[in-house]
Amino acid sequence: MIDFHSHIIPNIDDGSRSIEETFNLLKEAKEAGFESIILTSHYIENYYETNVPERDMWVKAISENLQNKGIDINLYLGNEIYMSDNMMQLLIDGKASTINNSCYVLFEMPLNVEPMNLYDVIYSLQENKLIPVLAHPERYKFIQKEPELVYDLIEKGVLMQANYGSILGQYGDKAEIIVRKFFESNMIHFLGSDVHRPNTIYKRIPQALEEIEEIVGKQKLEELTTINPKLALENKRIDIEEPEEARLTFKEKLIMYLKRN
Repeated sequence: MIDFHSHIIPNIDDGSRSIEETFNLLKEAKEAGFESIILTSHYIENYYETNVPERDMWVKAISENLQNKGIDINLYLGNEIYMSDNMMQLLIDGKASTINNSCYVLFEMPLNVEPMNLYDVIYSLQENKLIPVLAHPERYKFIQKEPELVYDLIEKGVLMQANYGSILGQYGDKAEIIVRKFFESNMIHFLGSDVHRPNTIYKRIPQALEEIEEIVGKQKLEELTTINPKLALENKRIDIEEPEEARLTFKEKLIMYLKRN
């Protein structure tokens, strides 16, 4: 398996707080069944701004240390880029990274408010032959209210990465309901731990895999955990299934309403 989304590089964002914590996370990842991890530390302008050369240095140093310790796990450079009008310029200037220098770009949005410039930013990436991948769509409050937005984004060429913890209720009942609906509707293309701390999601990966496999089946699970991430790392095309619109049932809408009040 390949972890598509993680915060393991120490002391550059809100993830790992030390080298020791980094190696504890990597050991947990190996035990959970991950053979490769994409290190997608946050890039947020004026807040988390560690540039490509420094992060690349970390990837090489950690990889060398792993090799010396006999831990067989592959690390790749990426970013989770906070959406902004000049996101494309950050990539051009070598401040933020695509996934392993490929055409795939992992980005996030504000959790609470739908950005007015969303489609403009997506278009600017696509105009430069990049493929946007939206991190954890199930967590955004405006998407929880209107999950049809994700269908529209996929139709416009955006791919989706869900968090393993969402199916386990790690981000609340609403995110769990929505991610389940996305799995049922062929609207997820990658899975990521979004790990920040030891003794958290990596310990629960087997449980999450079991829950997700019940919804999507074994073959689709392999696509989400291994095949699609490998294609992205190799900068190859991913053929996606046609999504279905994620419409909530009356019962699901009622639960969502009750959780809001």
